[in-house]
Amino acid sequence: MTDAPAPTPTPAHDEAHGGGLGSRLNWLRAAVLGANDGVVSTAGLVVGVAGATDERATLLTAGLAGLLAGSMSMAAGEYVSVSTQRDSEKAALAQERRELREQPEAELAELTGLLARRGLSPEVAREAAVQLTERDALRAHARVELGIDPDELTNPWHAAGASFLAFTAGALLPLLAIVLPPTAHRLWITVVSVLAALALTGWASARLGAAPVPRAVLRNVAGGALAMAVTYGAGSLLGAAGV
Repeated sequence: MTDAPAPTPTPAHDEAHGGGLGSRLNWLRAAVLGANDGVVSTAGLVVGVAGATDERATLLTAGLAGLLAGSMSMAAGEYVSVSTQRDSEKAALAQERRELREQPEAELAELTGLLARRGLSPEVAREAAVQLTERDALRAHARVELGIDPDELTNPWHAAGASFLAFTAGALLPLLAIVLPPTAHRLWITVVSVLAALALTGWASARLGAAPVPRAVLRNVAGGALAMAVTYGAGSLLGAAGV
């Protein structure tokens, strides 16, 4: 009796493919950077105010004002930026659609040339261009020529909402750290919490961008520490001057 053939090994993991992965990584990177901005800007603000006064109500007011102003500014800026990008993408698609209607042969030759420049032989590039054009000419030109996926145009509302939430999440840490602890401990607790959060966001941004982790963490922590030192010094000078 012969042994049954061994089953084909099952892959250990499913590898993600397609443009969706790059899009998700961009969103994650934007969220990490937005949270990092919230941590640094709000920490600088509340630590600066703490240099001038230790009144909890004043610190809370300044922190909330900074959180709301920063998150709304981030959301508005992201909305405007992504809206401009979306308008440009839609205009490029409209132009491509018009060119396909008015000069299909020239567009087919252009697609063939683009595919050939990617390493295909002229014959294979021509055949691929013909097949892609027959299936969906606009989608083929959008992806190969423009680098745009017509089904995944950037959404300004999604970008604005993500920026608002990321900044708010980051800003809450220094705000809570400066108002919740007792007066004698709030400053050092805030500084330690902020530096730990910056180390985390530096690590995350480095991993998402495939960059060296120690350098990114050190750069992030040093920048945050410098910001807090400068604002605390300015607040202390203003407080001493009775301003």
